[in-house]
Amino acid sequence: MAYQVQVTTPTKELAQALAKVLLAQKLAACVQILGPVESHYEWEGQLEKSEEWLCLIKCTREKYPILESTISHLHPYEVPEIIAVPIEKGLKSYLDWMKK
Repeated sequence: MAYQVQVTTPTKELAQALAKVLLAQKLAACVQILGPVESHYEWEGQLEKSEEWLCLIKCTREKYPILESTISHLHPYEVPEIIAVPIEKGLKSYLDWMKK
């Protein structure tokens, strides 16, 4: 089983730094960085809007716990968005590549 993990960051530079660490530690097979995106949310009773960068990270189920821990440790947000969605189907050769 594989996951696509979604993480937002406040800057492109942080998104790139996370990608570098996750790939160097072989926690992710691929990191795509999109943005900027405009995020709207409620935080501590206030409506907020911010510009963020979205990372789409591909990883295996086995690597996910340490990937989550690594992102949490490096991320400046008190509560970073870290959402894992299972990849149920995909090109077999791509999914095989991810496992390596």
